[in-house]
Amino acid sequence: MPDLIKTQREILAMSLEARDQEVMGYQINIDNYRLAIADIEASGDTDLSDFAEQLRGLLKSELLEQKKAKVMRRVIAQQLEQ
Repeated sequence: MPDLIKTQREILAMSLEARDQEVMGYQINIDNYRLAIADIEASGDTDLSDFAEQLRGLLKSELLEQKKAKVMRRVIAQQLEQ
């Protein structure tokens, strides 16, 4: 049973690692959306203009969510430094 009980510090460390993964996941999506938008624009394929617009909306959302995750990551890191 003692293995199931984690200290606050252990939980914060796991949370920090999860936030790192979250920020990285957002960055992967951000990079993919930017590249896809650029690819669509370069192709000149007007059939994909709605898709490019959808990607722009997703990009905006991912950028905001990544900022939120970075804030949470910072406060978790601050608690671990105490």
